[in-house]
Amino acid sequence: MRAARRPPGRLVEIGGFRLHVNTVGEGGPVVVFDAALAGSSISWTFVQPAVSRFARALTYDRAGFGWSDAGPMPRTAGRIADELHRLLERTGEPPPYLLVGHSFGGLVMQIFAARFAAETAALVLVDPAHPQDWVRPAPKEQVRIDRGARLCRQGGTAASWGIAHLVSALVGAGALGSARALVKLASRGDLNADADQEWLLAPMFKLPPDAQRTLRWFWTQRRFYDALGSQIEWMPVSAAETLAARAGGYGDLPLVTISSTNPSDHRLRQQEALAAMSTRGRHLMATHSGHWIPLDQPELVVAVIQELHAAVRGRKVDSTRQAACAASSSSSTAFPAPRD
Repeated sequence: MRAARRPPGRLVEIGGFRLHVNTVGEGGPVVVFDAALAGSSISWTFVQPAVSRFARALTYDRAGFGWSDAGPMPRTAGRIADELHRLLERTGEPPPYLLVGHSFGGLVMQIFAARFAAETAALVLVDPAHPQDWVRPAPKEQVRIDRGARLCRQGGTAASWGIAHLVSALVGAGALGSARALVKLASRGDLNADADQEWLLAPMFKLPPDAQRTLRWFWTQRRFYDALGSQIEWMPVSAAETLAARAGGYGDLPLVTISSTNPSDHRLRQQEALAAMSTRGRHLMATHSGHWIPLDQPELVVAVIQELHAAVRGRKVDSTRQAACAASSSSSTAFPAPRD
């Protein structure tokens, strides 16, 4: 496990704590990735190397995740977007940026694109969380928030007591039955159903062995559970921050939103409405992916990024875009030619 603790990138101080950033490849605009709720830089294991063949690709770990230090609380999407902006400033990576956000990372990137419109070249949202579902949670969603925060508190305790290390070792040895039983015991039955546990473990089984070992180490760190629990508990605030930031729409910003295969009618309407927030937006559906599209169908994510990267290369970003109206009646089926 010792090798897994060596970060592939570097730690950058952004004001009292350090964030891990890993940048490979050349060619602007720089492609910047943010991962899902419990994800990290290794969530882009299959995407970043492919993108680095035609662009500079930057992954990072939010505070508390991966190799990054713990950061200030609460961990809301708005705070994280501002921290990402400071990180990019400190690294010297020049704007504009092509932003890619998966799930919760989609909230972060929507806020970034609105707050720093002059520094944003394009936006790719991979099965993003939709803030309308979380700003005023229905009872069912509130139960999920409360349960998730409680599980993270229990996970933090397990990490402090060394139980998380034992679970990690059992998973690594293939003793999944024993690992599940120990997780059930440590969570006092909260994490009981096989479906719940498999959903949490699914990203691991889609990653190569080296990345699996790294992910298991992440799961033994107290800071991971503290940060994740805060993100979950403060999800309604993150949702409100997203809605407020994007209220003016995205004007003519090239925007693609990708949904998992066979979304519900409700989800489909949300995705289409999100794409319509830009006059150059469109919605795509993955052909054989669950929620973890970067792991299930990374070639689709890479293809979308490559198309957008080619379309916006050399395009001057309009600094007044965030105030523009995005009253598109339907999402476009192709990207209009860039305007000079």
